[in-house]
Amino acid sequence: MTLRDAATVVLVREAGDGAPGFDVFMLLRTVKSDFNAGAYVFPGGGVDRSDGGAQAQRVCSGLDARQASARLGIAQGGLAFYLAAIRECFEEAGVLLAADAAGQTLSLHEPATQQRFAAYRAALNAGQTTLAAICEREHLRLPLDQVHYYSHWITPEGMPRRYDTRFFLCRAPLGQEPLHDGEETVDHCWVRPQEALARHAAGGFNLVPATRKQLEFLARYPTVDALLAAVRSIGQVPAILPQLIIGADGKPERVRLPLPEGVEEIDLRGVAL
Repeated sequence: MTLRDAATVVLVREAGDGAPGFDVFMLLRTVKSDFNAGAYVFPGGGVDRSDGGAQAQRVCSGLDARQASARLGIAQGGLAFYLAAIRECFEEAGVLLAADAAGQTLSLHEPATQQRFAAYRAALNAGQTTLAAICEREHLRLPLDQVHYYSHWITPEGMPRRYDTRFFLCRAPLGQEPLHDGEETVDHCWVRPQEALARHAAGGFNLVPATRKQLEFLARYPTVDALLAAVRSIGQVPAILPQLIIGADGKPERVRLPLPEGVEEIDLRGVAL
């Protein structure tokens, strides 16, 4: 099965109730999906050809194509992963990580602006425009230095679809409220990583192994600032390639994770993949 490049972005914000800690934004994938059906995920998807084109490069700031590739540890094409993360965040969550010419973060508080960008989101999902074209029309820049690469997972062999996924993290912009798309995703929530993990352990919050491990990493940090500082300090990001262990019924029974801190196995029975 051919690996497809993919990008996922974790949006974080200070806890909404004023209590210590922070929330992450998650989407519930429809049970009709052919990948991660019925699971809570972060916004993300496949890298498209247009994500790394010349027009896309013109609307970026903070990182150039060479720097983006170096950060991801690849010879070329790194910029496309960053652009895909931002595009998927807008397509799936309605949040556009962009700034105007003065460096002010895009706000969608004004009703007219909301309507205009809702139309852009629909057109982008329908393949009628590109993220770069939207940015050029609205005179926006994509601040890639505020989108932090921190994790790299590869779908194990034996899955019907396989992705080579780079995970990014970004502070959620003020003035924008995320919302699921109603098609690929059917619900959304802001949730503390610790709460998501507890609900998953209780059987009420379906998580695939890669998402679960991201939440475990996020849960180590007490604040958004502490998390961002930790992510910025990460040097080389290792690729994690899980191994499926098939049961007697021919279905995946466990997944073996070769992590930097040691091998871990997760029971897959009852987990949607």
